[in-house]
Amino acid sequence: MQTLAYGSWPSPIDAALAAAHDGHPEFVGFVGDEAWWTEPRPAEGGRRTLVRRRADGTEESVLPAPWNVRSRVIEYGGQPWAGAPRDGEPLVVFVNFADQRLYRYEPGGEPRPLTPVSPVGGGLRWAEPQVRLDRGEVWCVLEEFTGDGPTDVRRVPAAVPLDGSAAQDRGAVRELTGERHRFVTGPRLSPDGRRAAWIGWDHPRMPWDGTELVVADVDDDGTFRQARTVAGGPEESIAQVDWSTDGGLLYASDRTGWWNLYQDGEPLCPREEEFGGPLWKLGHRWFAPLESGLIAVVHGRGATALGILDPESGEVVDAAGPWTEFGATLAVHGERVVAVGASPRSAAEVVELNTRTGRARVIGSAHEDAVDPAYYPEPLIRTFTGPDGREVHAHIYPPQRPGYVAPADELPPYVVWAHGGPTGHAPLVLDLEIAYFTSRGIGVAEVNYGGSTGYGREYRNRLREQWGVVDVEDCAAVALALAEEGTADRARLAIRGGSAGGWTTAASLTSTDVYACGTIIYPILDLAGWATGETHDFESQYLESLVGPLAEVPARYAQRSPVEHADRVTAPFLLLQGLDDVICPPAQCDRFLDRMRGRGVPHAYIAFEGEGHGFRRAETMVRALEAELSLYAQVFGLNPPDAPTLELTR
Repeated sequence: MQTLAYGSWPSPIDAALAAAHDGHPEFVGFVGDEAWWTEPRPAEGGRRTLVRRRADGTEESVLPAPWNVRSRVIEYGGQPWAGAPRDGEPLVVFVNFADQRLYRYEPGGEPRPLTPVSPVGGGLRWAEPQVRLDRGEVWCVLEEFTGDGPTDVRRVPAAVPLDGSAAQDRGAVRELTGERHRFVTGPRLSPDGRRAAWIGWDHPRMPWDGTELVVADVDDDGTFRQARTVAGGPEESIAQVDWSTDGGLLYASDRTGWWNLYQDGEPLCPREEEFGGPLWKLGHRWFAPLESGLIAVVHGRGATALGILDPESGEVVDAAGPWTEFGATLAVHGERVVAVGASPRSAAEVVELNTRTGRARVIGSAHEDAVDPAYYPEPLIRTFTGPDGREVHAHIYPPQRPGYVAPADELPPYVVWAHGGPTGHAPLVLDLEIAYFTSRGIGVAEVNYGGSTGYGREYRNRLREQWGVVDVEDCAAVALALAEEGTADRARLAIRGGSAGGWTTAASLTSTDVYACGTIIYPILDLAGWATGETHDFESQYLESLVGPLAEVPARYAQRSPVEHADRVTAPFLLLQGLDDVICPPAQCDRFLDRMRGRGVPHAYIAFEGEGHGFRRAETMVRALEAELSLYAQVFGLNPPDAPTLELTR
């Protein structure tokens, strides 16, 4: 064992390795008996490709660069592809990110556009496609901009002809129903084809606040009639809807305070755990009915498991395996269930569960150790005490590197990670960005602060009108507790986060003295600007619940905004921003930096061309990680052997 100061240990996990393994498979589905899914390609400009797993087990990326299978509906996107077997071969439709058109693809041919380009605003966008070979159509969600503003938009269920007749003709797109709600999910058709069900909601609610479950009759011509609300409301969130094989209406509702499953209004498995989650992307699936009448479910409290629910007994049997977290994507075919699972020792993999044998196995995106697993951090699941005695959940990743220890009298630096959302959750999975720091001797604390999902509606609602207060307090409580118990060095605490986590980081630097520095990534910095036209439609009224009604409490928006209190920032910081970000626009960073000018606080600002909300390109992630490490090295007095020096200005 060698003795070397924390933060100075050499590590084989460099920024390039972490970037190469960023992202995870998503949106699994079946085309006939073949499993398909989307997968990230950081080294190819951050595009997402479509992967096909043939019956013989071989995988192939069916669309070469520059095809990018990704929807921009509600900006966060949603299910971007669907397929069905036709004459023994797959027929697939997908959304291409660059032009947001829906394309038809059959192996051996080139993708052909099915939808037109609109010159109005953000154009025409599509999500949650379902191939209807019986009608020669694709049913999906249409998002149509009606003007140049980010909120000049309408959304309806629509049908696109499969023959390409709408490729240059918007009029050939058939709307399945009128505009009942501002936001809708894709319609799910009952087994007999006579009813359709979908979810809708309106401003100022977000989908985890309150949604409505709508059912309509389907006429012979495919038009929806007599749409009516059958569940949900302003304080009830329906997260997903589907149909059982015998025509029962299945849905996940949090009417009891937890997202549980219901069939025709009756609870199937009442538990104080989640069988649903926040609908950040259209097409998230936490349950899927099987032909046998059983239901595949992703469920849990905090972490999630893949299980099979028997609706008759209410019992759930979980799949055996090493996975501790499953994503909100499921597909079923016969006795087979496909999902995406991960663990602290393995990155996200495509997992197949055979419900007859009970056997679960990896069938795609199989994890391969890029380095010796001894370099992976060993997380500790902990619950801390925050203000007023409230519980705060966190994952603690102590520094760890084989062959090295720190001097006995030294405590390690720690970085608090605040997740995005803020209605989100930090999953307990292997993340090489975390390992990048812990293997060098820097601890990481992921905080699922009040407002996070996975712990019920009451925990989620702690952030109502308290954003910038509860999240800041909970992160500080964890950081200070680690210092007080002798786990972390009180003088070497940092905080970092992206999006809503960037807000929490900036708000922490302007309202507390807990941290010696911070890394602020594509943040919200100006509440008033964000609430009055600087963001996209989906979140344009999010602050009405997170902060309070702007018309009633305008002073609160200024009181909490970091841009209004730049004079309080005394700790060095790094600010990272994508120049194509329409969710948290770079204009907010510009205003913040203008107010920091001449104050003598060391800082750096790196803006990335071609990056939006969430970095996807390998070269961007490398630069960002190395810059972050350099910030900590300079502020904490560390000596990492491989960190380029970040120039800090004052």
